[in-house]
Amino acid sequence: MNFEDIYCFFRDPPPLYLNQELAVCYILDILLQGDSYGTELIARLEHESSVYRLSDTVLYSAVKFLEASGTIVGYWKKVEGRGRPRRMYQIDSQWREKAEELASFWTQYSHPHSKPISAFESRALSIGS
Repeated sequence: MNFEDIYCFFRDPPPLYLNQELAVCYILDILLQGDSYGTELIARLEHESSVYRLSDTVLYSAVKFLEASGTIVGYWKKVEGRGRPRRMYQIDSQWREKAEELASFWTQYSHPHSKPISAFESRALSIGS
């Protein structure tokens, strides 16, 4: 290692791979916007973020967890422009409120500077000005 290696790391950091907890929240965030399938979930994250990645293994582990808990349901659908039918996922209507709560964790995690300011932080900011 040399100092140039450090500069290179921070100029172009490697992606961070989501763990299962983050993957669950990310998946719910996307499914709240509409039905989706596995490879689309991975591709969308890569397209929307230069920072985060999602492996097939973690994705399908999170999907299995969500299906087993009844949070999401899967169905087969022929997707235009794709050869074979895809396993689509959608949020079960009874779980929508919980899904919104969990999806907000992903939003807060992935956009840490856009989180709401607490009353304490707001007071501290107004005192400082």
